[in-house]
Amino acid sequence: MERTGRRPARRWTVAAVASAVAAAVALPATAAEAQSGPSGIAAKGAFLLDNGTNRELWSKDADTRRQMASTTKVMTAVTVLDSPGLDLNRQITVKQSYRDYVERTGASTADLRTGDKLTVRQMLYALLLPSGCDAANALADTFGTGSTEAARTASFITKMNHKAAELGMKNTKYDSFDGISQAGNNYTTPRDYAKLARHALTSATFDTVVRTTTTQQKAANVNRTYYWDNTNKLLGSYKGAIGIKTGTGTSAGPCLVFAAQRGKRTVVGVILNDPVNRYPDAVKMLDWAFGSKAPVKLRQLPPSAQKD
Repeated sequence: MERTGRRPARRWTVAAVASAVAAAVALPATAAEAQSGPSGIAAKGAFLLDNGTNRELWSKDADTRRQMASTTKVMTAVTVLDSPGLDLNRQITVKQSYRDYVERTGASTADLRTGDKLTVRQMLYALLLPSGCDAANALADTFGTGSTEAARTASFITKMNHKAAELGMKNTKYDSFDGISQAGNNYTTPRDYAKLARHALTSATFDTVVRTTTTQQKAANVNRTYYWDNTNKLLGSYKGAIGIKTGTGTSAGPCLVFAAQRGKRTVVGVILNDPVNRYPDAVKMLDWAFGSKAPVKLRQLPPSAQKD
């Protein structure tokens, strides 16, 4: 049996229902704390949201538009999951063009093999764990409309923008299905992306996938198993962490959409363009939101895992 899915990381060239069961609890103990927020956050844009009450807890430059790199794939997944009549067991055949795309762009990859058949559900794992741009291409091609792959992927991006408008993401625009933006017109704000993350977590499928640290997925038509690691180092490191998505790009910088659950309370966070270290910043933000602090040793990715 052939094993695939763990390959040396590639460089970017440009770059459930947790909310349904969440309940509000008190914010940090004092009014002074609530006003000051977490200290020392280096990210250029950041946002914290109480997922149950849909209440802003703290923000930094919340409405400035910035590129978001592979966190784009949160919307890719949402657009698929919100498709009418969705069949998660529908099979998708991997095309050579998907492999050619990641080779041409130097993008992160799930190392999908031409001719393999994977279900939509499996493609979501390939999209959200190793941040596979080949999987993003496959989903856009499958769920778009048109007579050519270019037309179908373009129509899928249009659907992504329609979904953003539907969710009230007034400062968000997509020009790619994976965050690799040729024109730089792929942007959002911390506030908008917190809205998206909150909506995404209402999907039990999305919630399950982004909580997963590592997975094995078998192709339907060949004797091959894919091994994918989640690029999010908070998983397995921070108490209650439940995802959500990493992203790194030349213009976007390191980005992170994240969430954690303590008891019945879920907090969602967004970091855009963190020039220092997004994970310690995310930990500081979550610790402040939960009013607690404990040492965190980040999970180390295997050498074969994608870096995003």
